[in-house]
Amino acid sequence: MNGSTAADIPGRGPEALAQLRTMTADICEVIPHTAEEDFHVTTVTMMTRNALLIDTRVTDQDYDRTPAHVARGVMDHFQITLCVEGQMRFSSGRREVSLRPGDIVLIDMAQPNRTELRGGGGRTRLMTIILQRAMLAPRLAHPDSATATLLPSDHPHARLLASHYAALALPHESATEAWAGQAEATVEAIADLVAAAAGGTAEIVAGLERAERHLYLTMIKRRIANNLETDALTTEELCRHFQISRATLYRLFEADGGLAHYVREQRLNLAFRRLLSPAAQDGRRLIELAVDMRFSSDSTFIRAFRRKFGLTPGELRELADTWLRETGAVPAVDTVLHQLARQRASQP
Repeated sequence: MNGSTAADIPGRGPEALAQLRTMTADICEVIPHTAEEDFHVTTVTMMTRNALLIDTRVTDQDYDRTPAHVARGVMDHFQITLCVEGQMRFSSGRREVSLRPGDIVLIDMAQPNRTELRGGGGRTRLMTIILQRAMLAPRLAHPDSATATLLPSDHPHARLLASHYAALALPHESATEAWAGQAEATVEAIADLVAAAAGGTAEIVAGLERAERHLYLTMIKRRIANNLETDALTTEELCRHFQISRATLYRLFEADGGLAHYVREQRLNLAFRRLLSPAAQDGRRLIELAVDMRFSSDSTFIRAFRRKFGLTPGELRELADTWLRETGAVPAVDTVLHQLARQRASQP
């Protein structure tokens, strides 16, 4: 995943309408339902290895994809669209669905269709994942009849899917390989869940639990990462927030050594990064860091830190101070971890 985000069509008025029509001339006809001076469209695109995520905000308009557009063969994809704000009405042949906020629809762009967007005096916001046909069609038992499959907001998977749309659209400071792989796996799992709802193959239906597990686990780990310095990570709080049972939560983290072990490991990792930061060389006491990481005492924190990294927080702080003084910079976290691992492996 390249992780790049860009505002592709920002603007309002006749110029923005003309630009949108030029860009979509081979895909559909754009029919505004406002005066050209009041027309507005903004799209932000996130590209991944296996999908394209487009976040769009628009005034009232229609998109008419005719048989002539389809014959041009410019877009032979499926798209999975989440309605975030406003309303959307989609029709293809005899199939017709209406979307309100929280609803999700599967659309086959290889078929003629019409999309009507109405914001009720405001703007409609849609988030769309575009998938190549070669990716989604093999997941469907009958791919040619899957278009206009609706997952309403009260569908068991709709809220889960919507949370991942939001996460994929977040800007990322660096497109690491680890993050890219996670995003790719998340798109695959989304495709599995939507395909199952639209009539998936026997293999997809059989693997549905695996896709659910990936999406739930990714979502919960994201909340953990964002709340390591808070008290919002108790079993009770996580079960309440994600509306899952204690048993389900525990099963999700079995491979990670259990929920408590995973949370503690992530807090230690954050403490490691904090101690390496030049800002940590301000005389801040270790007990303050231990409290931030929700350890009961500085001695408990130091013992856990030494078990995980092979040195104490104070020793790491001294190393970071030496690096900063001698080179003017502190090495990246991964570089330091690899160096410490080599040192431990070379010890008798």
